[in-house]
Amino acid sequence: MPRRRPFSLIFAPETLNHMRAIPLNYHRLIRSTIHEQLAFTPDRETRNRKPLEPPSPYSAAWELRFGPRNRFRVLYDIQAEEGRVVILAIGVKEGNRLIIDRQEFEL
Repeated sequence: MPRRRPFSLIFAPETLNHMRAIPLNYHRLIRSTIHEQLAFTPDRETRNRKPLEPPSPYSAAWELRFGPRNRFRVLYDIQAEEGRVVILAIGVKEGNRLIIDRQEFEL
């Protein structure tokens, strides 16, 4: 069976600000998890990856959760025909709130 080509991971410019709001010691975990989880099968629903119901923050179609106590959330869209995954937001879940760059979203 031929090996599947990886998706290109495109980060929206605002994700840089989102990362600044997260402690530096988690940045490597976030980058490596995004690459591991989204480079080859971003559209496969798993226990920690699921499609979102509209309306969702940043109009994202998918969510990836990971980290200690699944506290991190990555919101993304898939552009399958172009072979791209667009990372729209990176945030931290606290209770029933999602915090992205110091802005709160109710879940």
